[in-house]
Amino acid sequence: MAVPVLLPTTARDEAFAGVTYHIQGELVPALSIELAAMPIYFEHHVLLWKDPQVQIGIKAIRGAFKRMVAGMPVFLTEARGPGRIAFSRDGAGHVFAIHLTQGQSIDVREHQFLAATESLEYGFSRLKGVSNILFGGTGFFIDSFTCREHEGILWLHGYGNVFEITLGAGEQIDIEPGGWIHKDPSVRMETMFQRLSTGIFASAGQMVWNRFTGPGRVGLQSMYLHLPTEE
Repeated sequence: MAVPVLLPTTARDEAFAGVTYHIQGELVPALSIELAAMPIYFEHHVLLWKDPQVQIGIKAIRGAFKRMVAGMPVFLTEARGPGRIAFSRDGAGHVFAIHLTQGQSIDVREHQFLAATESLEYGFSRLKGVSNILFGGTGFFIDSFTCREHEGILWLHGYGNVFEITLGAGEQIDIEPGGWIHKDPSVRMETMFQRLSTGIFASAGQMVWNRFTGPGRVGLQSMYLHLPTEE
């Protein structure tokens, strides 16, 4: 199996899917986008600054009630150019882009999404089962983005630095449950438990990780993210 590779931490004058974007900053990086004909959407709290002529509106999403009950954002915000707009997340980390072509999809851990071009269709699913144990019994959401047009861009934020590995068919990697960011839909994820014991008279514990099975890409972050729960 290959070793996860560090993704680029900066970008300048990158043009794709009808927009040009830049990623700068070493500690809390910022993403700036030059908008023309292609609108983008994002969660409103990540907006950093914009040109006055950039128009901001609301983008409703399906399944809003389920997300509201779970404490997730109910609406997304959209921006239309021409003009420039910039985003950052309130945390030290790594901003990076994923370029998608028509028919491609990507699954993303909740709270990692920064922005996306309008050409990407957004959806989400709630992960239940044994994974609930890791999140206070509430489960968590996986966002999904699918390119329905010719091409699109998804921008994500990872805590710490971001690495990516491409698994071959049947290849596996075990990742600390707070350490993964995104995966291709072709990658299967399951939660694994290993019981630990320090001796016959000692108390036992257990290790938990997510096992990913290829083929496909998996993104990792070096600063583990364990989300707060209602409990």
